[in-house]
Amino acid sequence: MTTATAPSAARSGPLPSLRDLLRIGIGVPAGVLGVLAMVILPLPPMALDVLFTFNIALSIIVLMSVFYVARPIEFGVFPTALLLATLLRLALNVASARVVLLHGYAGVGAAGRVIESFGQFVVGGNFAVGVVVFIILTIINFTVITKGAGRVSEVSARFTLDAMPGKQMAIDADLGAGLITQEEARTRRAEVRAEADFYGAMDGASKFVRGDAIAGILILLINIIGGLAIGTIGHGMALSAALHTYTLLTIGDGLVAQIPALLLSTAVALIVTRMSRPQDMGGELGRQLFGNPKTIAVAGGLLGVMGLIPGMPNVPFLLMAAVCGTAALLIHRRRAAARLAPAPQPAPAAPETRELSWEDVRPVDPVGLEVGYRLVPLVDSKGQGADLLGRVRGVRRKLSQELGFLLPAVHIRDNLDLAPNVYRINFNGVPLGESSVYPDRDLAINAGRVFGPLQGIAARDPAFGMEAVWIEPSSRDHAQALGYTVVDPSTVIATHLSFLLQSHANEILGHEEVQQLLNALAKGAPKLVEDLVPKVLPLSVLVRVLQGLLGERIPIRNMRTIMETLAEHAPRSQDPAVLLSQVRTALGRQIVQDIAGVSAELPVITFEPDLERLLQSSLCAGATGAGLEPGLAERLQQQMSDTAQRQEAAGNAPVLLVPPALRPSMAKFLRAGLPHLHVLAWNEIPDNRKVRVVAAVGR
Repeated sequence: MTTATAPSAARSGPLPSLRDLLRIGIGVPAGVLGVLAMVILPLPPMALDVLFTFNIALSIIVLMSVFYVARPIEFGVFPTALLLATLLRLALNVASARVVLLHGYAGVGAAGRVIESFGQFVVGGNFAVGVVVFIILTIINFTVITKGAGRVSEVSARFTLDAMPGKQMAIDADLGAGLITQEEARTRRAEVRAEADFYGAMDGASKFVRGDAIAGILILLINIIGGLAIGTIGHGMALSAALHTYTLLTIGDGLVAQIPALLLSTAVALIVTRMSRPQDMGGELGRQLFGNPKTIAVAGGLLGVMGLIPGMPNVPFLLMAAVCGTAALLIHRRRAAARLAPAPQPAPAAPETRELSWEDVRPVDPVGLEVGYRLVPLVDSKGQGADLLGRVRGVRRKLSQELGFLLPAVHIRDNLDLAPNVYRINFNGVPLGESSVYPDRDLAINAGRVFGPLQGIAARDPAFGMEAVWIEPSSRDHAQALGYTVVDPSTVIATHLSFLLQSHANEILGHEEVQQLLNALAKGAPKLVEDLVPKVLPLSVLVRVLQGLLGERIPIRNMRTIMETLAEHAPRSQDPAVLLSQVRTALGRQIVQDIAGVSAELPVITFEPDLERLLQSSLCAGATGAGLEPGLAERLQQQMSDTAQRQEAAGNAPVLLVPPALRPSMAKFLRAGLPHLHVLAWNEIPDNRKVRVVAAVGR
């Protein structure tokens, strides 16, 4: 018997609480249905008192949430909360209007204690004063706050939507430069979409507030006119008594509704006028409004002058002038004390007593970054916005994963011989790149599709040579709205470094890096490494082959395939060029995949037969481009440049397809003038790829 009743008892447990209903998503829909039911079903005065009090409390909670939230998009449900609060207020207006019109003849307490209190206490029981106060509140809410908030919402939504392409391009640029990870890029893209959705929703939600203000005026007029008619005709009340009773009830009802409406309108205005970056509104207001002692001192002086004018209220003006003067003096003293605070003195250096050794001879850094003295705050961990070190580490991490070997650490130091805003990138002590950045500005890059000019310092992107403008940080949103890609100075330096590291990766790879690659491969394929290096192939030849791959922008991640190919062909030839061609053939699938992606078709450029025969004969004569007649070499470079530009404009990577014997010499000949051109041999195309000839270059 006990086992039979236990499940029944479990099924008939306690009813779910309000928290349980909210957690499973039933509370809000049920509340909306209850609000809609208030429009149809009559409510007793006690219920109206509770609901009006709840409405005022809800408006205060929303206003405080807006004031203390760090970023507007962190309160993403605000448009929905605004709609629900507006719907609740309108439903209460309808329910209270029904009670006022049905039972208003019984006296000013017929619609509940809340309406009676607002009608009696707030306006002093004088319906004329109540009408004036209600009209003033409605004008303030409708004409000033609601209209201004609606305009700001509209402009914010438009500029946010216009700036989306620029922000997305900036995220893609940071991701491509290795400054952020895929997960960080997805998070930032989600924030951009959430910001656009929020301001778009706020643009529509502000229309609800505007319509609610209009509805309040209409409900006031309807209640007064309807109450007079019902009181005098239906209940035989005197015109003066009906006017007094129904006007007080209507004014009390209107004030109960308009005060929450005013709070919500203020919340709308606050949230749409805030900046999108995280900030403490109270702290920012205090710092920016009362942080400068000069402004407070000037204000106090003006108040003091006004207080000395005969006929003016001297005591209040002079008292406020004294308060302002005291506050300005205290702020000035606090700032002066902070400036004069003694800085910690470094400990005196011990005298140099030891002899010089080989440890004092500092080796050349494989990769170095030198900065002028104005750029030191970008590197100093104590400087404001010092994120250059993190971005350089991100570039090194990303390129190490892409290229297949660990890039050396980038040593950053200041150089007083450089101009203040100049940085220089060195490889093995030799400068390879140099440019200027402005640490207090952002670089707006013209990626090819912008809608207007910008005010600032004209420049060029140091990595890719695109037109750019150094702008003030306050113009960042405007530049993104015009289609510019806006990046900070640290990103400019890191992107330039990433470009140079990728372009000169073959110069960084040395014997030590290759030995580390062999040690890592030996953990999974020990026999392959043991039998090849150094028994069959010297380490120096392997280094030359890998450097050749990197020089032709081919990653060396697939070390197993590279080593197996070398193990097959090294016994017959030790020539690095021959081995490089064989490795390229083995990596053909990877090479074409990196160029064309997953597309089954590969658009290529070829030579016309007569030009191909001429080039092969020049190659057989032992030349690598130098054996060509100068005019022909110049025409060939120009035609290849024009054809490659047309391919890039069509959205395809430029690929030149040549015979295997011709590929090494053509790759060297065209590499300097056309760094983005890929030169492939016929035998490097995998069988599952279709080749489509889009252009043929002739003599």
